[in-house]
Amino acid sequence: MRSAPKLLHTCRVLVVGAGGLGCEILKDLALSGFRDISVIDMDTIDVSNLNRQFLFRPKDVGQSKAYTAAAFVTERIDDVKVTPYHCKIQDKDWDFYSKFQIVICGLDSVEARRWMNAFLIDMADFDDPDSIIPLVDGGTEGFDGQARVIIPRITSCYECSLSLLKKQVVYPICTIANTPRLPEHCIEWASMIKWPEVKPDEVLDTDNPVHLQWVYKQALARASTFQIPGVTYMLTQGVVKNIIPAIASTNAIIAAACVNEALKLTTGCHPYLDNYMMYTGTDGVYTYTYNHASRPDCPVCGGEVRTLTVSASLQLAELIEQLGEMPDLRLQSPNLRMATNTAPKTGATGLSLYLQSPPQLEAVTHPNLTKRLGDLMASGTELVVTDKSLPVSLSLTIKFTNENMNVEP
Repeated sequence: MRSAPKLLHTCRVLVVGAGGLGCEILKDLALSGFRDISVIDMDTIDVSNLNRQFLFRPKDVGQSKAYTAAAFVTERIDDVKVTPYHCKIQDKDWDFYSKFQIVICGLDSVEARRWMNAFLIDMADFDDPDSIIPLVDGGTEGFDGQARVIIPRITSCYECSLSLLKKQVVYPICTIANTPRLPEHCIEWASMIKWPEVKPDEVLDTDNPVHLQWVYKQALARASTFQIPGVTYMLTQGVVKNIIPAIASTNAIIAAACVNEALKLTTGCHPYLDNYMMYTGTDGVYTYTYNHASRPDCPVCGGEVRTLTVSASLQLAELIEQLGEMPDLRLQSPNLRMATNTAPKTGATGLSLYLQSPPQLEAVTHPNLTKRLGDLMASGTELVVTDKSLPVSLSLTIKFTNENMNVEP
């Protein structure tokens, strides 16, 4: 059996994200004995990062986070190799991710976590043990944080625990459009109303600095019109990407927990976390660890098809609205299509019930929004739901009742 140092030296680890949490993770990995590390991040360094992303200096502003962080670590530890990738995680394919034995996420985006989680689960094949790549996920929100270990197709996954996330603040559309009072109202107006108006054929990419800069300038102009102070680029990022400002000490604690789990997974020196650790630093230091159970109806790792019982008189638009309110799905702009083995009723225009993009297809399917479900489909119809926030398609069986809508377990 190989020694622990040898295992650490040969283990290939991928760090996803080189922000406040990712910088701490990279440092801890290198100092713990890992020698073959890669890091992927699409962002560049902003001056606002310097108070907590300690691998960066003022001279690095505007440079790639991944390349700068990798250079900082390798300059200080001679025998460590850190390979940087400046791109989106979605730009890499199966062959890229299959090179690693462990993936550690230090991301500030729920959507990116969902994608990474779903991709690794899709890769996992019990007939090929090397295809099962553990995901160690860390996250922080102010003084709170969490660390967890996800073994694809064995433990519960990130998607299973979406209902634990805090519900995103939603501002009334009438306030945003007509009577803004807060800087957040101006930012939401720029992203939700102005962007589709000016750029109808382009989807707002919240990870694109050019897009965020455009939203920031539009929000700043609107705030000036209504004499509302407080619109900053950092706040724009926080509102559009739903980010809560990070605290350096919380990042350090969660990063250390994540690297401890990577060390245990690599060497087998101690049982790894099973499987969810919560940390709270508001009133002292408190941690709680428990086994988060898998959801049988999880769209990523579960095997069950979800059944939704609704009234046949419910309009399609009302169904879409209620899907968006489900905390365990967190859908943003769902597209609905009947399964190919379904025969649509005469009230439906083909199998596609509603597609939000491109504009041509939205125009064709838009009339369905005001139609009753009973006029579009029969009870027991299977729908395929896709959404930009959902890493996989969701199969949903619709059953009719005269009762109010409820989700069957």
